[in-house]
Amino acid sequence: MIVTTKKLFQAAYGKYAIGAYNINNLEQTMGLFRGCVDSGAPFIIQISKGARSYTDKRMLEAMIRAANEIFPDAIFAVHLDHGDEEACYDCIESGFYSSVMIDASHEDFETNIRITRRVVEAAHARGIVVEAELGQLGGVEEHVAVDEANAKLTDPKVAREFVERTECDSLAVAIGTSHGAFKFSGNQALRFDVLSEIQRELPGFPLVMHGSSSVPQEEVERINAAGGNLKGAKGVDDKQFLRAAQLGVTKINIDTDGRLVWTRVHREYFRDHPEVFDLRPIGKIFMAEYAKFIADKNRKLGSAGQLDEVRKLLG
Repeated sequence: MIVTTKKLFQAAYGKYAIGAYNINNLEQTMGLFRGCVDSGAPFIIQISKGARSYTDKRMLEAMIRAANEIFPDAIFAVHLDHGDEEACYDCIESGFYSSVMIDASHEDFETNIRITRRVVEAAHARGIVVEAELGQLGGVEEHVAVDEANAKLTDPKVAREFVERTECDSLAVAIGTSHGAFKFSGNQALRFDVLSEIQRELPGFPLVMHGSSSVPQEEVERINAAGGNLKGAKGVDDKQFLRAAQLGVTKINIDTDGRLVWTRVHREYFRDHPEVFDLRPIGKIFMAEYAKFIADKNRKLGSAGQLDEVRKLLG
């Protein structure tokens, strides 16, 4: 069942975070639904601008519709991740998305407000909710690339003004995470002090953490052992997810980790079975491995086992 992120956030606020997972193909879609149903977790499917143009946006949408029928117990939102203004309007007009993200964080403050406000007005007229972003994460994600030297933490007091003027429904904040597989070096860590201040300025308001893959070292080591070259990759400690949830983070974005699982499965399989050319056996392995990965993430987010409670709240 497709619902808005607003309904999921109302159920989760202060208790746990909803996993927001990017998908690009059939195997990820099936693994994601299976993992969330198996773990009894509500979730958010994220479709990025890049994913929408990977083949055709209608292909991804059709797969999600089919999965919704195959897994009738699933409760999820369909969300545009890191959209520009044009992509947001396209998704709003499509009638398929329940949530869009307008990312104008690279613009100056007033321009960010104007763009976000325009998208909010268009989305709210259709009953669609809007995530906006304030502050800038370092690293690379799809078409978003920010040098670490130019990354900017979200100013808590400015965040309050931004939300009041744009009337967005949730806010992606920069608290020390970054996009990609190489997130942290040295003593960098999540800035819970900043997050706590933002929550004080915006009590009860849903916050979002982007760039929150944990980059499991076991996955990195296995990829490298099978011919990869990801030395130095490091991510967010997933033991910190629940602490972030208690401070108002209701949505945590995880994309890189899923790509690592895909890379590990394929590298190891082709290393061990060089004679194979059928894509289906490895696809089945990946779907099962991805489902296990998703279920484990949901447990760490605290969303596992929450499906029945969410269903009750939805009536």
